[in-house]
Amino acid sequence: MSLVIGKIVTTENNEIDKNGAFVRQTNRFITPFGDEPGQLPVEAGRYRLIWAAICPWAHRSMIAIKLLGLEDVISVGKVSPIRTPYGWEFSLDAGGVDPVLGIRYLPEIYALTDREYDGRATVPTVVDVKTGKVVNNDYFKLTYYWETAFKPFHKKGAPDLYPEKLRADIDELNHVIFHEVNNGVYKAGFARSQKAYEDAYNLVFNQLDKLEQRLSQSRYLFGDKITDSDIRLYVTLVRFDVAYYCAFKTNRNRIIDYPNLWAYARDLYQIPAFGETTDFEAIKKGYFLGDNAHNPYDILPLGPDVSNWHTPHNRDKQFSSSH
Repeated sequence: MSLVIGKIVTTENNEIDKNGAFVRQTNRFITPFGDEPGQLPVEAGRYRLIWAAICPWAHRSMIAIKLLGLEDVISVGKVSPIRTPYGWEFSLDAGGVDPVLGIRYLPEIYALTDREYDGRATVPTVVDVKTGKVVNNDYFKLTYYWETAFKPFHKKGAPDLYPEKLRADIDELNHVIFHEVNNGVYKAGFARSQKAYEDAYNLVFNQLDKLEQRLSQSRYLFGDKITDSDIRLYVTLVRFDVAYYCAFKTNRNRIIDYPNLWAYARDLYQIPAFGETTDFEAIKKGYFLGDNAHNPYDILPLGPDVSNWHTPHNRDKQFSSSH
């Protein structure tokens, strides 16, 4: 990455393999939070989370932060949902600059942190405000840190999203959800061969069929309490009909066509931490406009109607006597 005439030139890794399949880049900044030597110290007010409303990985961090009551512990910056050729941009802020970090484009802070870094500057990004450097962009593990390392700062009555007795099961399911659903839709959408696309398409819908069956048996993925796994599944479900179905060609079914998945998604959406962090307009703009959208005339789809997310889900009544 280099700074040229005040503009940022980013070199993106080639994330397509020889068979035309999308292979997501690995994360560079993966130091965990904790109290052991070499770990990132757990302190209130020290870190700033940068997120984008389009991004499922960033969205799940925001849901966890709100559920756990960490809004006053971890400051939050937000980039535009439309990624520019220069990376994520703070165009939502006054003057187009993050008020804490003083940068216009997210890659700037990556360049200041590591001049040799040549991958994408991704969201979520955690910046140590004290040092002004990126310290973590490990989207896969970030919610675990909010749920465990930052437990001393959780609000009273905060849910246990990662209970010790279920951690092995949650880890196992999260691995499946990520590879076959969360990232599965991207594998379909970014495929550059028919076979890679069809493989990803089948992977996604085979797993959604299994999850539809699983959610016929319990209100949430692990019974009657929300866990980290529910956050991870939700962020793909809520983007599916408004973006992935069309933009990523995952068009065998919509989520609204699955009775259990659709009711389950509405159940979660109607919880403030989920619904208040879900911005359908930003999601559509992010996937259909901007640098990677392959939409030369920047036409934004008008539909679908999202008012139905507020309709009764009845899952509380359906499973009220089973626990």
